[in-house]
Amino acid sequence: MSFSFSGFEAALNAGARMSAEDVLALRRSVWPDGSVSDTEASALFDLNRVARDAGPEWTDFFVEAMTEYVVNQRPPRSYVDEAAATWLIGEIERDGAAAGAADLALVVKVLETALNCPESLKTWALGRIEAAVLTGEGPTRSGPPRPNVVDEAEVALLRRIVFAAAGEGACKVGAEEAEMLWRLKDSCLAGDNAPGWKTLFVQAVGNHLMAYSAYRPLERDEAARLEAFVGDHRSSVLGFFARMGRAGPAAGARNLLHPDREPNAADHDSAVHAAASITGTEKTWLDTHVDADHQRDAYEEALLAFVAEESGRA
Repeated sequence: MSFSFSGFEAALNAGARMSAEDVLALRRSVWPDGSVSDTEASALFDLNRVARDAGPEWTDFFVEAMTEYVVNQRPPRSYVDEAAATWLIGEIERDGAAAGAADLALVVKVLETALNCPESLKTWALGRIEAAVLTGEGPTRSGPPRPNVVDEAEVALLRRIVFAAAGEGACKVGAEEAEMLWRLKDSCLAGDNAPGWKTLFVQAVGNHLMAYSAYRPLERDEAARLEAFVGDHRSSVLGFFARMGRAGPAAGARNLLHPDREPNAADHDSAVHAAASITGTEKTWLDTHVDADHQRDAYEEALLAFVAEESGRA
């Protein structure tokens, strides 16, 4: 007998709690074919909206299944397009629902797993965490409200998001992320913050100012062509490149499989050194933020010390 999603959802709506055995039944229903169907994906979101006090087994399964669906089941694999991102956020916020812990965990996992994602997903996740910190309530919190405090769970999530590979400026902290971290720092100066918060602030803003990353994922169209090439079993390699409109297999292989992306060692070392030097624009940005309230706090002192050491001016 097949698993009844609608029957299980009705039971949850009637007050039933999701047990570890329930999650195991869901796993057995969803995973036999190794994929998540459109119907199953929608049903899992329906269950997530009504699940009460679900344990970690549910969150683990929900995140695992939906990450597979969003990241790997729409070609090309590992590339999340704007339509998928819009669908994902729309499912989370359907009918005005507030994002829960499992929803946020899912988006963070997608950002970590995908090679590339629309920036809108990272912006959404950071927005949920910022709101939770400032109000003391939200998907990262439980118990009485504790506004203007950054806790360990939020430090861990923020670190995963700002250093996630997916998104613009992969593996490098972007301007919007640095601005958000500075806002949180200013708002939480008097809070009983987690010990790791200062370290994250210094490392992430320092990364924004000084880091160099040569990593660039393939563009989506290039990835789609490469995936088609790998999966093409109908004819010869020559035939594949002819269909792609290439000049020949050598040109096609060079463009698809060996893109001219990586600098040589000397160029790379030079780029790393140049990035570690604070430019005029970066210094203006840093000075403006540090001097905004006409006094330096402990976080700013730690950041300035970090920048001086990393740039060789200590």
